[in-house]
This record gives sequence, C-alpha cells and structure tokens, in this order.
Amino acid sequence: MKAKIALITGGYTGEAEVSFKSSAFVNSQLDHNKYDVYLITVTKEAWYYEDVDGQRHPISKADFTLPLHGDVLVFDLAFIMVHGVPGEDGRLQSYFDLLDIPYTSCDALTSALTMNKGYTKAILSDIPELHLAKSVLLFESQRPEAVQLVESNLSLPYFVKPNAGGSSIGMTKVKESAQLKAAIDTAFDAENTGKQVIVEEFVTGREFSEGIFRNSKGELVVLPATEVRTTREFFDYEAKYIPGLTEEITPAELTIEQQERVARILKEVYVRLNCKGMVRIDFFLENETDKFYFIEINTIPGQTAQSFIPQQVRAFGMKEGDFYGELIETALQSK
Repeated sequence: MKAKIALITGGYTGEAEVSFKSSAFVNSQLDHNKYDVYLITVTKEAWYYEDVDGQRHPISKADFTLPLHGDVLVFDLAFIMVHGVPGEDGRLQSYFDLLDIPYTSCDALTSALTMNKGYTKAILSDIPELHLAKSVLLFESQRPEAVQLVESNLSLPYFVKPNAGGSSIGMTKVKESAQLKAAIDTAFDAENTGKQVIVEEFVTGREFSEGIFRNSKGELVVLPATEVRTTREFFDYEAKYIPGLTEEITPAELTIEQQERVARILKEVYVRLNCKGMVRIDFFLENETDKFYFIEINTIPGQTAQSFIPQQVRAFGMKEGDFYGELIETALQSK
C-alpha cells in the first residue's frame, strides 16, 4: 500500500503565492510510484482537493479526511508547504497533533516560537560561536515611544522589521534618524506582524542561508551553504523574488574551518529549538571579525526549483525527490 500524502499548500497571507509554487515543485519531484499525493489547498474560505477535471472536493476539517468518489480518504501524513499563516506559525501543527496525524515540519511550539524573531534570539543567546546583533523588541503598546527606545539603546544603521512574518515584508534599512519612525510604522502595519517590531544594529558582512534536516537514520545533515549577493541595499522582498537582482552562489565559498564552525552552530541551533524536518537558517559572516551572526530561521523554507534548499540538495549530490522522500519517511517513523 502506498502512503497517502496530503501536500498542503496555500495559506492565509500574501505568501500563499510562493506556497503554490513550492508545493507544485515538491509534487513534481516526489516519487508517485511510492506515494499517493493529494494537493490540498488551504485558504480562509475553504480547504479542498482539486481533481484533474477541476472539481473541488472539500476536506472534512473534523478529522482531516477527504470524501472522494463515494469513499473517505484517510491521510497517512501531512507534507506542510504553507509559508506564513497557518502553516509556519504552529496552527496547522496543533491541528494535526490533535488528530494524531504526523507531519513533516517542526512541532507547534517550535513553529510558533521561531515565527517570533525576538523570542528566538533569546533562546539562542548563549550558543558558543554564534553571535547576535544588538536589538530592541518593540510592542504595540510602546509605539508612541518607539523611536526614543531604539535611539537610546542602538547605534545607526538599523534593520527594522516585523517580529513575525516572512519574505522580508515590511523590512527597512535605516541609515538616518529621520527615517526611523516611518520604518517602524511600516513594520508595525505590515501583514501578520504579531503587532511587534524588532530593530537590530546592522552587521556588515557576507550573507548566507543554509539548510539542515534530520534524515531517516536520525542523523543531522547540514547542507552546503548558499551565499546571497544582491544589488539591493539588503535581501528584501524584491531581491528575493525579482529575477536578476540577486546572485546566489551554491556551494558558498567558505574555508574548511568556516564550514565546520557553521555546521557546529547550525546543529546546536536545530537541537536547541527542538526542530524537526528541514529548516533553513540565515546568517551573516561579519567582515572584520569573521564572526557568524544569526539572522533568522525558516521552518517552512521555499521549495521552488530556484529556492535555496533545492540548490543545496543538488550541491550535496542528492536528488530533490529523494530528499523529500527522506522527510516523509522520517516523519512517518514518528507515528
């Protein structure tokens, strides 16, 4: 019997557009001789499976089953490919936990925690060899005095960004004090920010993104790093999704010592945050000090053919389909 996989796509935010592309790529790479894959779209209006004739079949939310052609389909596993809410913030994970359905991503607590950049940094603050940019976490109630709080604690330039959310939406680099209030307002008013804003001192250095996952043997595997070089001020939404603005180098040019050091750091981050499945961790290598600075962790990283993780899987010498199969088999073992 082939395992029945619910490949979940869509979402409740603007990141749904990327989710559809990610899930389409994963679906194209999975071994359909081994898995029965059903693409399940999740939106605020409906959860459904669309068949080859374009007919939509609603999911039963009571038990996450799919009434289909007179039968009721029960899924063995959920492969979550929903970026943002509700796939990356722990909501879907909590739902599947209640139904005792295994899934490929981090659990509900880790997913919710890592969507909060400030809280994540607090957990990682004492990891050896990992450095954190000095920062201020702002809450909605502090909005009137936000500028004063930042200027009294941090030095220019700043990165101002929503404390939740993804795809660099609502992020601004601030070079002058006069720009700060507008940047804070932009971050607070962005979609799905959790009404919190984090402001960090700018780190000057090379930017990297690197995947790590636990395979079906229980081993932590660190993928080759990708270096991000952009013509933009920083790796913002446009740099991520408009072709030609960014150069991505996989595998990145790092010394053996740097590769070994960052692998130690990433494994500790993965364990410290109790991660599962695949995650992607972004970091800076500061120019003057050769120190690695944590930026953020992504628990549902993009999976288009051009995304970082597929690039890194190929550089690792692995086929994307085998990689996704490993994630499925590892998750099924937890059932």
